[in-house]
Parts: sequence; structure tokens; C-alpha cells
Amino acid sequence: MRVIGIVTARGGSKGVPRKNIRALAGKPLLAWTAEAALRARRLERVVLSTDDAEIAAVGRSAGLEVPFMRPPELALDTTPTLPVIVHAIRALEAAGETIDAVALLQPTSPLRTSETIDRCIELLEARGADSAITVLPVPHVYNPHWVYIEGDNGALLIATGDATPIARRQDLPAAYHRDGAVFVVRRDVVIEHGSLYGARVVGLPGDPSSAIDIDTLDDWARAEAMIAARQRDRHVE
Repeated sequence: MRVIGIVTARGGSKGVPRKNIRALAGKPLLAWTAEAALRARRLERVVLSTDDAEIAAVGRSAGLEVPFMRPPELALDTTPTLPVIVHAIRALEAAGETIDAVALLQPTSPLRTSETIDRCIELLEARGADSAITVLPVPHVYNPHWVYIEGDNGALLIATGDATPIARRQDLPAAYHRDGAVFVVRRDVVIEHGSLYGARVVGLPGDPSSAIDIDTLDDWARAEAMIAARQRDRHVE
């Protein structure tokens, strides 16, 4: 299976302005994702999709390929991810690339590892899935069997549609939420079916203690603290 890594980094970030090239623990945020992707054994190429010349230059210096620039209309605050990935696939295929699957790698998850990327790809293959994503466990108090939504008449309904909640915590099925670190999806699911997920999605559970998705300055500060703690642990070892 030929898997291409696609790193998405537009120039107009709002929560943390210019975050993709802002220094996190001494190097651009984008570089953390580039390093993990370039070490992944299962990625044939790693390309950057950006609309911004400065981000493109930082990406190249980090080892990423920038074979095309993203059109401005695909770099708006309201632009969903799917058309960005469709554009990248079509641009690469127009240049002669063969693609079986793509790995979407967002710079806002800088602490993912190359091993996680490889394991996600291997999970996709082993399970014959349409897509494989990294996930984190949902605390039991937020399990959908214990979560209520408000119906049209104001009555509370269990999110699963069950008439009564599961009584014991020990009987709750495992529940997960996506963490945004790695999305691996087959090319045909994206192009032929217009989806980043498809009909069969499998999840690779991660470690909540090392997960971070940077959207705000508070997230940024937490990422800095997590990296500093890792570095201290290495010195102790």
C-alpha cells in the first residue's frame, strides 16, 4: 500500500496567530509534525498543503515537500478538511503520483510519534478498513449511555436512544473520541465517496497523558509544559 502523508497548514490561524510557524520549545510547530512524519516507515512521501509562502519555506526547511500551493479559497476559516485533501490528492495524481491512502497530519498535534503513524497505517491494512484514526478513551461520566440530550418537548433522552441508562459503570462499553493526531483514509473513500471516514472506521487508542491538540494559547502553554517534562524525564534516566 502506497501511503502519502499530507500535512495541512494554512496561514490564517486565529486562536494562536501564525501558530504553524511559531516556535514551540525552540522549533516551529510545523517542524514537530514534519520530524515524526519523515521518520515514519510507512509513508512514501510527506507533502505540505499550504496557501502561505512563509509556511511553505519553513516546511521545506523541515524536510517537507511543497509540490503545489493551496488555493486561497481552500484556506478560509470555514473551509472543511475534505476539499483540502481532495485538492492535494488530485494535484499529486496530476503530477503522476500513485496513491492508495493518505495520512492526514495536522501540526496542532505536535507530540504524535512516527510509531503512531505507522501503527495507524498497519491497523487500516490489517482490519481492511476504510479509515483508521487515533482516539482517546472517553471518561465514564461522558459515556453516551450516561449522556442525555434534550428532545423537542424538553424531555431528556439518552444519547444512545435507549429507554434506560446502563446501571453500573463496570457494564459500560468502551467509548472513544478522536484526538486529531492521525487520520489514515483510503484514496477511493476520499475521491469516489467524498468522505474522510467511509463506512468502516477503526481506532487506535492513545495515551491521554501525552495527547495535545493546540487551538488556544492555553493549549500552547500546556504543550510547552508537556515537552519540558519529557525532557526532564530523559535527563533523569
